[in-house]
Amino acid sequence: MSELKARITNDMKLAMKAKDKPAVKAVRMILGAIKQREVDERIELDDTQVLVVIQKMVKQRNDSIAQFKAAGRDDLVDVEEAELVIINNYRPAQLSEAEISSAVDKAIADSGASSMQDMGKLMGLLKNQLEGKADMGSVSALIRSKLS
Repeated sequence: MSELKARITNDMKLAMKAKDKPAVKAVRMILGAIKQREVDERIELDDTQVLVVIQKMVKQRNDSIAQFKAAGRDDLVDVEEAELVIINNYRPAQLSEAEISSAVDKAIADSGASSMQDMGKLMGLLKNQLEGKADMGSVSALIRSKLS
């Protein structure tokens, strides 16, 4: 079992003992998503793969929050934000804009990229470095702005 998955499982037990229903619900969702991916792919996820699952859950929560705010459903926004806080406990520290920009600049210099045709190559290089530490959508937008 990966370290991160073991930590999440242990946190589940602690939340159940503390009778913290929102935490139990959120941690169960995380474990359920991990288990679903393991069953679908017939593998046991390592820490990197667990982080990918967590990143996906964060993106889903952010999308839901935006949609619920647009619909004026503040009650649902509060639920999603509470889940997001718990899910974010399992993510590594996120890189700052300056750190991401520096990594993109370095990748452009190292690869010799000069046009949008090199976008895929750059994303391949940066995905390994930044996965889980930065939103890859914003990294992609940054690359586009620097190459155009």
